[in-house]
Amino acid sequence: MILTGPEIQHQVEAGRITIQPFDASLLSPNSYDFHLGADIGWYRRRWWGGRTLDCRQKNPFVRSTIPEQGMVLHPDRIYLAATQQVMGSAHYVPIIRARSSIARLGLFVHCTADLIDIGSVNRWTLQLHAVQPVRIYPGLRIGQVTFWVPKGDIVAYRGKYQGSMQAEPSQVWRDFVNEEAARAATA
Repeated sequence: MILTGPEIQHQVEAGRITIQPFDASLLSPNSYDFHLGADIGWYRRRWWGGRTLDCRQKNPFVRSTIPEQGMVLHPDRIYLAATQQVMGSAHYVPIIRARSSIARLGLFVHCTADLIDIGSVNRWTLQLHAVQPVRIYPGLRIGQVTFWVPKGDIVAYRGKYQGSMQAEPSQVWRDFVNEEAARAATA
C-alpha cells in the first residue's frame, strides 16, 4: 500500500517520516518531490586508460560541488550526488525515482537501487546517468519519493551508509573484508 500525499504530510508531522526540510508544496498525489544537493562525485578512471573499477577494493573517487551556473553530466560515467533533503523512515519503505520531466531529458536519477531500506535516514546518494549531455543545477527538483507500508516484522537498516550527509561512493569492498574476517574468526 502506497501513502498518499496528504498521508505523507500527516506522517511527517507525526514524526514517522523524516523529510528535512519539509515543504508541503512539494507533495504530489502519492509522492514527495526532492531536490538535488550541491555535493557530487565520480570515480576517477578512463576507459581508454585501462582502469577498471574493482569490487574488492576502494576505488579512487573525486568529490566536487555543482556550481550555481550548473554542471554538464556526460554519458560516459555514473555521477553520485546527494539529495538536498535528509529523508527516511523507520516505519515505511521509501522508493525513489526521477521526476518524469527529468527522465524526459534522458537523465536516470537512480539507476538501479531505488529501494531505500527502512531506517535509512540521511541525504541519499543518487546514481545519476545521462544518456546524452545534460546540465544540472544545485537545488534542482530532480526526483520523487514514495512511501510504502511494509508487512511483517521491521528490522531497521544499520548499514555502512547510515547517516550519510554527502554523496557516498560504493563501499562494496567492505563486504569482502567483513567476509574474510568472519571466515578467519571461525577457522
